[in-house]
Amino acid sequence: MSIDVNNESGTEVDEQAILDIARYALARMRIHPLSELSVIVVDTAAMEQLHIQWMDLPGPTDVMSFPMDELRPPAKDEEEPPQGLLGDIVLCPEVAKKQGEDAETQHSMDEELQLLTVHGVLHLLGYDHEEPDEKAEMFGLQAAIVDGWRGERGLTGPSPAPTVS
Repeated sequence: MSIDVNNESGTEVDEQAILDIARYALARMRIHPLSELSVIVVDTAAMEQLHIQWMDLPGPTDVMSFPMDELRPPAKDEEEPPQGLLGDIVLCPEVAKKQGEDAETQHSMDEELQLLTVHGVLHLLGYDHEEPDEKAEMFGLQAAIVDGWRGERGLTGPSPAPTVS
């Protein structure tokens, strides 16, 4: 799996954890090991510009996903997953920090960025949360991936609750 993490935000973030959880999520979703992903960490001004340009919404957001080859997890265990370019995930640590502080189960900026990375990966794989059933599926899968990753690393305490909308 080729995953690039590029921090352009000026904020110190745990880039290794972002890389590790992205790799874990893609493996768990059975994405081809030669697929490529880019994760870009930006400041609020850059995120606001992207949010306005692509979503026509004001202000910065927490995470945005820009799919390339529209890869999807294989339907059956026997199927060979397709290889390709997943796309880009853009994260904003300043928004993540505030969301972590405001969450019902308060958590760190880095924990929120890990959750947002998984959220972005799922969006790249075609998951969405516009409808209640889609939201239940996506957020359930997101929690399972984050919990699995944390469990494998022996991290204690509750996993961050979904704060993305």
